[in-house]
Amino acid sequence: MPLTFDFPLDRLKTYTGINPRPADFDAYWDSALAEMRALDGRVELVPAEFQTATAECFHLYFDGVGGARVHAKLLRPRHASAPHPAVLLFHGYSGDSGDWSDKLNYVGQGFTVAALDCRGQGGLSEDRGGVSGNTHHGHIIRGLDDALGGRPEKLLFRQIFLDTAQLARIVMQMPEVDDARVGATGGSQGGALTVACAALEPRIRRAAPVFPFLSDYKRVWEMDQAVAAYAELKEFFRHFDPTHEREERIFEQLGYVDIQNLAPRIRAEVLWTIGLMDTICPPSTQFAAYNKITAPKEMVIYPDFGHEGLPGVNDHIFRFLMEL
Repeated sequence: MPLTFDFPLDRLKTYTGINPRPADFDAYWDSALAEMRALDGRVELVPAEFQTATAECFHLYFDGVGGARVHAKLLRPRHASAPHPAVLLFHGYSGDSGDWSDKLNYVGQGFTVAALDCRGQGGLSEDRGGVSGNTHHGHIIRGLDDALGGRPEKLLFRQIFLDTAQLARIVMQMPEVDDARVGATGGSQGGALTVACAALEPRIRRAAPVFPFLSDYKRVWEMDQAVAAYAELKEFFRHFDPTHEREERIFEQLGYVDIQNLAPRIRAEVLWTIGLMDTICPPSTQFAAYNKITAPKEMVIYPDFGHEGLPGVNDHIFRFLMEL
């Protein structure tokens, strides 16, 4: 087996992260969830042009925190008995909810499927400024200046994490869905959102993240891996803290939207997939979150693979979620 560029595997299995956890972390997220639950719950289902003989397809819109109109694709089986299971799908950084047709495998097995468009990325959701479309560059640091000024509730990933939990609640409230049989999955950013969703909505039964993003930011920095998806960390320092006078404070504020700090809240059964040669979302950052999960869990390790397609992973996740 080739050596990982990160810690050896035996150390990865005990590593628990170095990015600070804010002292008021739990109160922060309890308040955020209370804000989300206080929304009026306006949900709109618009029939899509794409339809099949076996699936009803809709554009689902809801009002998220901060007033943004959030979009997801929703598909449900035309003839399935109720109540039936559901699966939530989360996409990678800067992407979108994908094609309708790539969700029909779950619909064909009697699942309702909901695929979120993240705010300001490639889909139809509004970003927090109320504009549609792509504002994806800098999402990790969006709102960080506000956080440094004492308003961490302005961090954009706080709102996106809440969107995942709100989508879960909406789907669970649908009369045809069994709220005790809902799963979630996604890769990279979608893996992080899977972790966040399962942490913020404890009724999620099964979660299958693939090489999750948004974990242990300080470890990313110390490994000199603030490139590609994490490059905005370096840009923030270069533009707004060039002498690193606020470095400790910056990483502390990012701790509010660090999935390793949310991981202990997870109650779902977890199937986690990782490549040990991942230079985009380094293995140690993933283990920092995985090792904090106290619920039943399994990690599938691909020693020779990085942040790329992993052979057989989709089939493995499909079988895992089919057990719902």
